[in-house]
Amino acid sequence: MDRVRTREALLTERDPDAAPFRFRFSAMASVHEIHLWGTDRAHAERAARAAIADVKRIETKYSRYRDDSVTSAINRAAGREAVAIDAETASLLRYADRCHALSNGRFDITSGVLRRIWDFRRRPPRIPTQDEIDALRPLVDWARVEWSAVGVRLPDAGMELDFGGLGKEYAADRAATICREHGIAHALVNLGGDVRAIGSRADGSPWRIGIRHPRNADATIATMTLDDEAVATSGDYERYFELHGKRYCHLLDPGTGMPVDRWQSASVVAPLAILAGSYATIAMLERERAPAFLRAQNVRFLLVDKGGALVASH
Repeated sequence: MDRVRTREALLTERDPDAAPFRFRFSAMASVHEIHLWGTDRAHAERAARAAIADVKRIETKYSRYRDDSVTSAINRAAGREAVAIDAETASLLRYADRCHALSNGRFDITSGVLRRIWDFRRRPPRIPTQDEIDALRPLVDWARVEWSAVGVRLPDAGMELDFGGLGKEYAADRAATICREHGIAHALVNLGGDVRAIGSRADGSPWRIGIRHPRNADATIATMTLDDEAVATSGDYERYFELHGKRYCHLLDPGTGMPVDRWQSASVVAPLAILAGSYATIAMLERERAPAFLRAQNVRFLLVDKGGALVASH
């Protein structure tokens, strides 16, 4: 039986076969689910509520759409003073710096300013002019950001930080950690398609996760197994438009200011969701170097090239 439990439309239901509890909720502009096995209803609800509360906390803290978020405070101060940050924010900046280095600068959390000229909801669609791109490119430069364990400063007015490439996956890891702290041994945290598994299935077998077909939302193109791991996918089908027979997606190369077009999607299995998500995004940005990059990270992966052919780890 389905029951609406809170104002956030927390949905709890029992599966008579596998007997999990499923909790569905909305945050970060997506619908998410937490599936818990091997516990009773009251225990499951305590764990899920705590996990969901932390996902919402992370959204509130780092959303670029909220005036009271850390992200907005940093961006408002661009070109002026440094903004004090806590250990959690410093940790995310440290990881963003690592991704920037791993990707030779292609993963850049200052590149969100390019969305000012790339509007993937506009009808009819429009490609920015080269002059518009050139005007914003000087504002994309993580290497110039001044940051430490206690503060961050954007050197130029108009620069921005955007934690969107890390926040959802970080939230999935936090939700999984909280469930584990509540004594949950078998669970799936699914935040908008990025999945973090706690342990294995209750019978000891691995989880089997379907990977969405990048050109057919109702089909899977492959399955990947998880055992206390995470899988995340980055693709050209999430936000895009087509013009003159060409697809332009929301994943923008900070060096050129243009959308990437080598892969339809990249799916990565890694120990943490934040690793899987960032590696998948970097793979999309790395174009032809994506397979070599992912093999160097020692992760399992599935790439779908622009012609629909699969490139998988072995």
